[in-house]
This record gives sequence, structure tokens and C-alpha cells, in this order.
Amino acid sequence: MSRVCELTGKKAMVGNNVSHAMNKTKRKFNANLVKKRFYVPEEDNWVTLKVSTSALKTINKIGISAAIKEAKSKGFLK
Repeated sequence: MSRVCELTGKKAMVGNNVSHAMNKTKRKFNANLVKKRFYVPEEDNWVTLKVSTSALKTINKIGISAAIKEAKSKGFLK
């Protein structure tokens, strides 16, 4: 399963590990993802989503229904 946020589309970035001697080796910066269940009152059911922690803050601010609606309009959610 890919490490992509289902609401924001955040995914891993590529960068470098840099040693004290300035040697550079490739590494990945993964998104901070959590699997979370949300209750959607409009559909009267529970939805399990893999979301980033920044998306959790967005859900707390605007609500799960608005967040799902926004994700669908941006094409992140079916």
C-alpha cells in the first residue's frame, strides 16, 4: 500500500542524508500518516482513511464532510 494521504495527496519526498564530511546519500522523507476512522453523519456510517497529521488538523477545523468534499473535488478521493 502506498504512503499517500487520501485527503491531501501528500506523499514521500526524496532528499539527501548529509554526513559531517558532506557525503550525500539518497533518502526518503515519508509523510506522517495515520489510519483513522471517522463518522460521517450525512452518510450515517464510519469511514477509515489513511490521512496525514496535517489533514487531521484540517478535519478538526472544517469537519470531515467538508474535507471529503474538498478531496473529491481535487481528485484525491473517489
